[in-house]
Amino acid sequence: MQLRLGFATSSSVSVPLTRQTQNSFATLLPPPPPPPTTASSLPLQQLKWSHPNSIKLNLRTLLDTLEQNPPHILSYAPIFQFLTGTTNSLKLGQQVHAHMTVRGFQLPNAFIGSKMVAMYASSGDIDSAILLFDRIENPSSLLYNSIIRGYTRLGYYEKTIRIYLQMRSQCLRPDNFTFPFVLKSCAEFSFVHIGKCVHGQSLKMGLEFDLYVGTSLIDMYVKCGEINDAHKLFNKMSVRDVSSWNALIAGYMKNGVVQVAEDLFGRMSKRNIVSWTTMISGYTQNGLVDQALNLFEEMQRQDSEVKPNWVTIMSVLPACTHSATLEQGRGIHKYASEIGLGSNSSVQTALVAMYAKCGNLIDAHRCFERICERERGLITWNTMITAYASHGRGIETVSTFEDMIRAGVQPDFITFTGLLSGCSHSGLVDLGLKYFNSMTEVYFVEPRVEHFACVVDLLGRAGLVMEAKHIIDRMPMKPGPSIWGALLSACRTHGNLEIGEVAAKNLFVLEPENSGNYVLLSNMYAEAGRWEEVNNLRALLKDQGMKKSPGCSWIEINGKAHLFLGGDTSHPQVKEIYMLLEALPKKIKVAGYVPDTSFVLHDVSEEEKECNLTTHSEKLAIAFGLLNTSPGTVLRVTKNLRICGDCHSATKFISRIYGREIIVRDVNRFHHFKDGSCSCGDYW
Repeated sequence: MQLRLGFATSSSVSVPLTRQTQNSFATLLPPPPPPPTTASSLPLQQLKWSHPNSIKLNLRTLLDTLEQNPPHILSYAPIFQFLTGTTNSLKLGQQVHAHMTVRGFQLPNAFIGSKMVAMYASSGDIDSAILLFDRIENPSSLLYNSIIRGYTRLGYYEKTIRIYLQMRSQCLRPDNFTFPFVLKSCAEFSFVHIGKCVHGQSLKMGLEFDLYVGTSLIDMYVKCGEINDAHKLFNKMSVRDVSSWNALIAGYMKNGVVQVAEDLFGRMSKRNIVSWTTMISGYTQNGLVDQALNLFEEMQRQDSEVKPNWVTIMSVLPACTHSATLEQGRGIHKYASEIGLGSNSSVQTALVAMYAKCGNLIDAHRCFERICERERGLITWNTMITAYASHGRGIETVSTFEDMIRAGVQPDFITFTGLLSGCSHSGLVDLGLKYFNSMTEVYFVEPRVEHFACVVDLLGRAGLVMEAKHIIDRMPMKPGPSIWGALLSACRTHGNLEIGEVAAKNLFVLEPENSGNYVLLSNMYAEAGRWEEVNNLRALLKDQGMKKSPGCSWIEINGKAHLFLGGDTSHPQVKEIYMLLEALPKKIKVAGYVPDTSFVLHDVSEEEKECNLTTHSEKLAIAFGLLNTSPGTVLRVTKNLRICGDCHSATKFISRIYGREIIVRDVNRFHHFKDGSCSCGDYW
């Protein structure tokens, strides 16, 4: 007859870790009910084990020690230790536990109990681990270490801290196995106050400079934002391993102090994959895409000490999206496939994001489809939903969301940000409001500021400015810049100066240094012919030392990005570019183009306004692309601001006359121009 362990599962109630709890060492977990002790016997020869023969032989040797009658209780310890951390070992561990129980060892001592708790926790059965832990009399530090490690590895960081406080309240001595897990938990919750207390306790016990404790302290201080304390401790350590260096480098990269991180990386005598990946990721996060790509290329060289892995690939791919270097992204994709990472779901998800942000939605979707359905987690679905939203593909955004729900994946706040944004850019007002209203009741996601901003944008783009203002007035939280910014943009589009003034004045308080808000209101005054207010705003900008953010666009040709400012005359091919642009208006006017001079709001002549429109940065980039690529080549342009209405109209005509597909990524979304039309359907 097969033995089964009869533990009943229990779900612990999560209690918030308040400051009072942080300062108390007497917080105890409520005792769970004792488990049943009845079990049937299973002959040792019938224990099921599906691992390789070498592991079977080692286990067989350990199980032979239980053949004596009665077996010694200490004979069980190495078996539980052997099973700890071993794949698919929970069932066998339960059977050995049952064997021990029917042999009369119903309540193990702290030593055996620590091995059993570790086995259950490492198998993911934390409920059985805590039930067993609570039944053991006279607990030891070793027993507490087992449950602390189990909680931490399963991500129960708050419970780790609480059980550590309980351990200290019983005057049990933590050691160099205890502190790293507790410090990791403090780092995850940014509980620097408790972290410093733990640091003091490790100091009293002479463990501050223990290699593992010291590295954990550095990591804790880094993640809690105390980089100076981390560096001081690093300098005091007589023995450092590569993890200490990596933790400090990550901290400086996180704080944007790139030069110090580079200095540390250069001084390392030995680097591992984490060292290289941390530098690449740090460069990417700080916008230093060239450095990130160069370091990745250095790793690929034949004489490189360390080769990229899947984490490195995921860290470098965002560098391609920053500069729209699609060809480099494709090269990284090819390399990932060559080293056997083509089917890695995390890599494929990163590729979805890269291709989408480079304007290639077709390849983004292909990478998404390559991920098998059972491996599509929340991040993967969110990435695809956000990709469709950024390209203004509202119907596909909604369809992907519904597929995600049917797949049984619970959405989060990021999901709804993408979903509502997709509805907004496609004019799906009713659908967007339906999903927004169902967030809490149906999907148990509380709306945040960014969701209200999406709804304001949704209504504002549709011309429902009054309704958008009504939403703002009823918000349960104070509206921030994103809310008022969406309303101001809608007022600019639909000419509602009265509400636009309200939105702008709020933005002047919230973002006093953002010149863009002053420019938007100034443009609205100019459209209304109120030049006195225009001059007043310009004088205010000048008095406060603010300058309008210059419009700039860049285009990638043969792997190199070329940057253009509005009215730029610095490019080596400036003569050819301006010759093409001078001839362009005649060509596209024949096809029906009419210059929209409302986007040049200076009080000047119409002829001067048309001339100003010709030299907008996106037109310069497109002209350069036409001159330097063969017919039929797709042009990909990125702009730092919103594409103006005239450039949008002109680009549609250019795509038809020259037979080109032109993809423009502005600050809000992608526009795909082809055969005289845009993917946005002129709704943007």
